[in-house]
Amino acid sequence: MPHLLRDLNYLNGKFDNNQWTKKIQIVLLDAITLSKNKGIEQAAMEGVKIVQRLENLLGKPPNQKHKEHYTFYKPMCREKQNLFTFLFIKDVPPDNNASERAIRNVKVKQKISGQFKTEKAVQNFAMIRSVVDTTIKNSMNVLEAMNLIAKLQPQIIN
Repeated sequence: MPHLLRDLNYLNGKFDNNQWTKKIQIVLLDAITLSKNKGIEQAAMEGVKIVQRLENLLGKPPNQKHKEHYTFYKPMCREKQNLFTFLFIKDVPPDNNASERAIRNVKVKQKISGQFKTEKAVQNFAMIRSVVDTTIKNSMNVLEAMNLIAKLQPQIIN
């Protein structure tokens, strides 16, 4: 969702008089606000109206001569059924920030060392990082979790 909003900010800034992108942006922002301020049942009930608003806007596409608007429009039509999943399923966030944070450590490791030397090194790093991230996410002590794993499964990291 943040990526779509960033694209819409760009389009709204570049084409100041285009109401279509501004209306799409309002629908997306309303959905995010709804998910943050309401319980899942209320969000689902009101989410149906938001989905309908998006459907109405996508039913009136931007002019094809405005290539940037139409380029934005095509994937919106293709992915519209996936845009508001977070309004109907409790544990789905409106953004993918957690996923991006989870892969950041791998990218930093690659950047600093240049690469992983072996496939086993990649697997070991991924397992350790997964445990660390999961324990942090569950508000647990990382060292205690690693100690417990070392006692229970010494063959994991060879």
